[in-house]
Amino acid sequence: MLDVNKIRADFPILSQKVNGKALVYFDNGATSQKPQVVIDAISKYYQEINANIHRGVHTLSQLATDAYEISRGKLQNHINAKFPHEVLFTSGTTHGINLVANGFASILKPGDEILVSAMEHHSNIVPWQMLCEKTGAILRVIPMNLNGELIMSEYDKLLSDKTKIVTVNHISNALGTVNPIKYMIDKAHEAGAAILIDGAQAVPHLKPDVQELNCDFYVFSGHKICGPTGVGILYGKEAWLNKLPPYQGGGEMIKEVTFEKTTYAELPHKFEAGTPNIAGGIVLGTAVDYMNQVGFDNIQQQELELLEYGTKRLLEIEGLKIFGTAAAKTSVISFNIEGIHPYDIGTIIDKLGIAVRTGHHCAQPIMDFFKIPGTIRASFAFYNTTEEIDVMVEAIKKAKVMLS
Repeated sequence: MLDVNKIRADFPILSQKVNGKALVYFDNGATSQKPQVVIDAISKYYQEINANIHRGVHTLSQLATDAYEISRGKLQNHINAKFPHEVLFTSGTTHGINLVANGFASILKPGDEILVSAMEHHSNIVPWQMLCEKTGAILRVIPMNLNGELIMSEYDKLLSDKTKIVTVNHISNALGTVNPIKYMIDKAHEAGAAILIDGAQAVPHLKPDVQELNCDFYVFSGHKICGPTGVGILYGKEAWLNKLPPYQGGGEMIKEVTFEKTTYAELPHKFEAGTPNIAGGIVLGTAVDYMNQVGFDNIQQQELELLEYGTKRLLEIEGLKIFGTAAAKTSVISFNIEGIHPYDIGTIIDKLGIAVRTGHHCAQPIMDFFKIPGTIRASFAFYNTTEEIDVMVEAIKKAKVMLS
């Protein structure tokens, strides 16, 4: 069991006041807070070894390069990739998805099909729509039911020899649904298709084992797992990364350049053009170390308790409806109160120090499915407490009275 008070002491922002009230931070689905060890690591990089990497013979460059590649190795171990060069540093989940989508432009032909799910973040919809416009491929949508669960029988029907890639989130950012991705991966491969898993919302809660899953691509962002913004990971199987063309041209991703011809560098540098977010890459390794020190079994237990307690307390409020009631779910509760716009609730409880997300959560198709403008989303992390949930519930009750 976690000593949550001890954990909270690691996060300096959690002790501050907002609008004169103790901060209750329930917007972890948007970004996590950062422990002091991560904040210190950013400062340490710039104070002690700031230099460009992979290019210099001088000491600082070598130190920075070593730290960057050590971090890549940490990420390889964390997700259990077979090789370090299967782990590419990106600017985040969106960058990783776009990199893969861009690569598939050289593979797809008119009439080929791409499967996405009905519960995707816009970042896992728009790049594939753009790819379809470019190639003449067709986008097919895996439907979901009223519980916020993908309908696997319909997925099975959609798969065919025309399916070239399936792209689905591991966990829904808007509903908290944990999708049956192992089943989906196996079925995609049976159909001869590749599959990309958007793990942005999953990695704060669990450790993905990409070899056990056997996915072709897995993407996530560092800022969701107590790391800095502007850095993320694209895992790709070696064979696929060798098959796809580079996403960007420039320095670092080349082997030899002449005005007549350019040859590309080996993996992973083929996909890492230009000066990367060096500090972000190094400190992402620090964040992963911290998360593993806390322990993902402990994290899951704490967050499950928060989900169960939060669900129970919120349902005590008359007129409150939760969207996303899947059997397999993580610590996200999306809800509305009948007759009240979610933005109004969010604005009032912010004055009481409570941070939640309101709106469509970059998942407008989900909101259209439920015929609502958006939801109030409370997303919990392992450093949150049931006492904070009580504070939120009382604040929502006050807001409801004011707005009724």
